[in-house]
Amino acid sequence: MRVVIDTNVLMSALMLASSPPAKVLVLWRNRRFDLLTSSQQLDEIARVTRYPKIRARLSPPLAGRLVNRIRELAITIDKLPKINRSPDPDDNYLLALAEAGHADFLLTGDKSLLDLKRHKATRILTAANLLDLLSD
Repeated sequence: MRVVIDTNVLMSALMLASSPPAKVLVLWRNRRFDLLTSSQQLDEIARVTRYPKIRARLSPPLAGRLVNRIRELAITIDKLPKINRSPDPDDNYLLALAEAGHADFLLTGDKSLLDLKRHKATRILTAANLLDLLSD
């Protein structure tokens, strides 16, 4: 199974250890699925973790470990198609990553992406939705 995880879900996972996003990260660390990423997402994570609002809730070493772990273990796909489907143009790269990486799922907390429900063969879900699917 191949999964793209939106940066907002990754940040939630680091901030709330018992949250559905955190449980999804545990599944990834236990090799239950392959995580797909891109240099654009790694840049976004580095940028977001510097926001004062995020730094107040997330220690820089923890954020750095996540980025290092993703670089080390995730499948990096950098040849992304041009996509113009998301209501938020900043999220188009996630759809492109899902398409190029043949992702089964894109996990997000972003309502505009969730409203799409699907992009080509990729289902767009919340972390809680994925946990429910995997528990069946």
